[in-house]
Amino acid sequence: MNSSKSPGLAGFGILKNTTCHTEKKISVFFSIIFMTVGILSNSLAIAILMKAYQRFRQKSKASFLLLASGLVITDLFGHLINGAIAVFVYASDKDWIRFNQSNILCSVFGICMVFFGLCPLFLGSVMAVERCIGVTKPIFHSTKMTSKHVKMMLTMVCLFAVLIALLPILRFRAYQIQASRTWCFYKTEHVEDWEDRFYLLLFSCLGLLALAISFLCNAVTGITLLRVKFKSQQRQGRSHHFEMIIQLLAIMCVSCICWSPFLVTMARIGINASRSKETCETILFALRMATWNQILDPWVYILLRKAVLKNLYKITRGCCGMHIINLHMWELSSIKNSLKVAAISESPVSSKQINLQPLSSAGQ
Repeated sequence: MNSSKSPGLAGFGILKNTTCHTEKKISVFFSIIFMTVGILSNSLAIAILMKAYQRFRQKSKASFLLLASGLVITDLFGHLINGAIAVFVYASDKDWIRFNQSNILCSVFGICMVFFGLCPLFLGSVMAVERCIGVTKPIFHSTKMTSKHVKMMLTMVCLFAVLIALLPILRFRAYQIQASRTWCFYKTEHVEDWEDRFYLLLFSCLGLLALAISFLCNAVTGITLLRVKFKSQQRQGRSHHFEMIIQLLAIMCVSCICWSPFLVTMARIGINASRSKETCETILFALRMATWNQILDPWVYILLRKAVLKNLYKITRGCCGMHIINLHMWELSSIKNSLKVAAISESPVSSKQINLQPLSSAGQ
């Protein structure tokens, strides 16, 4: 039987002339460290979010907590499944021919790589849209953005990511073992067929689109919060403004820095096809950068909380001796007061009351 025509060995042609070599001990060490740190950090973030969900059961905050929990849980399972497969591959000395005769493990690995890559990006963009609606249209958010609707959005996002991951399998296209022999993904070497280019471009375009939506919505949210803060003469919501702006900046920076190299690299391979000059080392470095996003995501919610920022403020104030922000700003409820201020600022009745205050004081 001619083994080169066997479907089970479709992905092994790249193993013969590979030019990408990785140190086994260093690679196994990094894989175990990444998986362990990712599991611990995401588990801690889940515990914090669940505690916050039990403590604050307002409808406005429940939607954000559900989406954040979905993102962190997705990152957790991504580290568990992808990390376990990667460690198994390293432990087996990357001998794919021995343990992957039917190409099942590579297909599962490729599906998981695509799903756990796109799903957190989609969830991040949905969270950005939800926060933008909650700040710019608080009345609509409080009446329409129910927990049932949020759960439906989570389900739709996951199903869409599953569909994208299963698309090559449905089209009878096997995922390929990459040149480093440590992971499986779309075909990235000697790409000539239009369908292989389509998968790469689809993955990168969807990821970049999710980042663009997150960036735009977070920018609108931040600008709206700043406008409400400077226009309103009340002190309500300032705690949430400060906390929210810092979280938005952190989420945008982490997502863009970690994911942009990998998405741009896949897009360049899809556009240039066989003329692409992307090396295995470049792709592997971009992949590790993307992995860091799943590690850093939960720490945004762990570290950039009101209590932690309050302690950091005290330390900074003690070191610098500067009076930056009054501490009583932190004593207010974040989500509730933010929505209250945004609703007041949009209400025509409140604007009339604010305009009448200077006239009454002048008459006195």
